[in-house]
Amino acid sequence: MSEVKERRHSKHRGLACTDAAKAYQKQFGLEMKRRVVDEGEPFAIVQADTPHEIFHAMDIPIVTNQWWSAYISAKQLSSKYVKVLRDWGFPESSCKYCSLGLACTLDNDPATAPWGGLPRPCVLVARQTCDCIQQVFGQWAQALDAPYFAMEAPGWTEKIPNWWELGPEQWETVYQTERLDLMVDEMHELISLLEHSTGRRFDEDKLRKLMQRINEQEEILGEVAELALENSPCPVNIVDQMPNTMIPQWHRGSDWAIEHVKKFRDEVRQRVEQGIAACTNERIRIMWIGAGLWHDSSFYDALEEKYGAVFVWSMYLPFAKSAYPRYQLDDPLRALASRIAGMNEVLHLPPWMNEWMVHEARRSNIDVVMMLMPEGARLSQSGTMFTKNAFDRAGIPVIELWADMVDASNWDHDKMVNMIGTQLDTLA
Repeated sequence: MSEVKERRHSKHRGLACTDAAKAYQKQFGLEMKRRVVDEGEPFAIVQADTPHEIFHAMDIPIVTNQWWSAYISAKQLSSKYVKVLRDWGFPESSCKYCSLGLACTLDNDPATAPWGGLPRPCVLVARQTCDCIQQVFGQWAQALDAPYFAMEAPGWTEKIPNWWELGPEQWETVYQTERLDLMVDEMHELISLLEHSTGRRFDEDKLRKLMQRINEQEEILGEVAELALENSPCPVNIVDQMPNTMIPQWHRGSDWAIEHVKKFRDEVRQRVEQGIAACTNERIRIMWIGAGLWHDSSFYDALEEKYGAVFVWSMYLPFAKSAYPRYQLDDPLRALASRIAGMNEVLHLPPWMNEWMVHEARRSNIDVVMMLMPEGARLSQSGTMFTKNAFDRAGIPVIELWADMVDASNWDHDKMVNMIGTQLDTLA
């Protein structure tokens, strides 16, 4: 840990690059709506853990399911679409993060749906990482009268807990040859489908150059992670970390993304040099485990302001350097396969999830772990208890937050802030 610098007494204000990232994404959304909805350009609906780079290399717009759910949630439409799922007979335990987009399509109400609803895509793509995915995407494809391309998620026969140290260079060993062979074959099938349905051609050299630029982007985000996580007081909290990391990740390898993460790094570095803290009264350093609380980001600010509880760590920023870089690009498709093959698993399943997060907590000088527990999101729940046990063994207390990342139906902001605040006071 670096030496604690003198804290400023002015109230924390967000980074300038945060507003720039949000403005870019808003403009990008308008541009994509123009291309996809207004002009009928081919596009795809994809899960977050699918090979986006293929679509980027072929200049095919994509709507990522998790981004679309977060977008719906941020517009305070989740309660409406949860009711739609209920009215259609889906179980109460349905994973809202993966199914709000389906609900929006089934509702078929252009007057209230973002963009007036999504039109027919050229394909829907998802890895079969949990039981609900096949059902959600299968029914969504049927509702949109579009093909569904399912990618396998085979299990690993060998467990290498310290995957983040070996993955960038030794990914063939970490992610296993047989699994990569399967994913490469599937990606060739996906490319053929896209070429046939869109008339666009895949260029391997273009993908290789994109992968090289993604390496550059993730290395810069790795620098930001060191500045953000290893300095006390923390110079940039979760509210600024997430948009400045995830918005560039949706556009990874683009000119804008690389330039933006450079600005992000430089602004955070300047804060460290000037001794500017995210919170002028930092008392408790919190590790946030789970997706963002997309329907109420003010929850983080409230705990920071009332209790000096700073959300120092969320998975998005440190995951960039840990999981994305690939430095052997003779076969860019195979390198890409190794990036995608375990993306969800290392974030949500033991032993990969818990080993990495305990390692990250130690380097970030975390006092308390707060773990989001969305009851219907099966993959997000799969490794949480193993991870909680790992933190117990490491002597780091865990607070369980039973809430959903996109469904605000049962969320009470003031009640949750006071309840968590009481627990934090007890721990402090």
